[in-house]
Amino acid sequence: MAVRDTIIALLAAFAVTAALCPYIIPILHRFKFGQEVRDDGPQSHLKKQGTPTMGGVMILAGFLVPVLIFSPSYPEMIPVAFLTIGFGLIGFADDFLKIRRHQSEGLNPKQKLAMQFAVTAVFAWYIVAKSEAGCAMLIPFWREKLVLPTAVFVPALFFIVLGTDNGTNFTDGLDGLLSSVTLPIAGLLALISAAGNWGIGPAAGAMMGALMGFLLFNAHPAKVFMGDTGSLAIGGFVAGSAFMMRIPIFIAIFGFIYMMEVISVIIQVGYFKKTHGKRFFRMAPIHHHFELGGASETQIVNAFSIVTFLLCLAALAGM
Repeated sequence: MAVRDTIIALLAAFAVTAALCPYIIPILHRFKFGQEVRDDGPQSHLKKQGTPTMGGVMILAGFLVPVLIFSPSYPEMIPVAFLTIGFGLIGFADDFLKIRRHQSEGLNPKQKLAMQFAVTAVFAWYIVAKSEAGCAMLIPFWREKLVLPTAVFVPALFFIVLGTDNGTNFTDGLDGLLSSVTLPIAGLLALISAAGNWGIGPAAGAMMGALMGFLLFNAHPAKVFMGDTGSLAIGGFVAGSAFMMRIPIFIAIFGFIYMMEVISVIIQVGYFKKTHGKRFFRMAPIHHHFELGGASETQIVNAFSIVTFLLCLAALAGM
């Protein structure tokens, strides 16, 4: 039953997203909802200036339709959907302000972090007070679970959720990169849900279908970008699903690309300040380092996706 519903959710989300894109993209063009490219980014990206952004609304629509249909039978999906939509709305506000102000920054970092904290706080309350998962986390490659005191678990939850969300945000920097990297992760989450009867399967299937439908228009050369609307929503989905199935520690394995994108920025900023202007990488996040080293966008997307697929298999072996 759960596998069948996951497949139906995947197909429904794909149909909704793929059907919406040809209609929404011209509307985004008409309202001049175009990407504001960073001045300090790769010069090759300047040609992307004006490409419609906020395409994440189509991902959210494709995700939300099957989730609403199946949520009465799978109430475990509701907290995942809350975190996904909540972060997606924060991203939408950020994208809208970027477009309105015609600059590459929308919400300032403090505003964005405060909103992320608020959404995460509600999710943390649910996990601790209402869900069966509670403060337990499975340890990779160890047939035991780690049960933390609430005072330790809650800060760990905030760190993992916000770290994952910012990781997906940083990963969204090349045509099709975040969608392609997240597809095997969503597939892994669907498989784990089915094996453990966690009730997350249709949500994972819906995310897979939505990303597939979006990739038809986001693969290089992209006709539309997901913006923070999509990238923050994806982070919420991954982190929310992991906590509902007690596997947040496994994000360090299957979400390695997300993690490396964040770490590369931290290293770059820290090294720049420490050496008074020198760079550790050619450019951060790390996908730009490889891009400036001569790799094409397609090569980087393919390589990162293959690495993620293999790490998903490693995570599955560690269950």
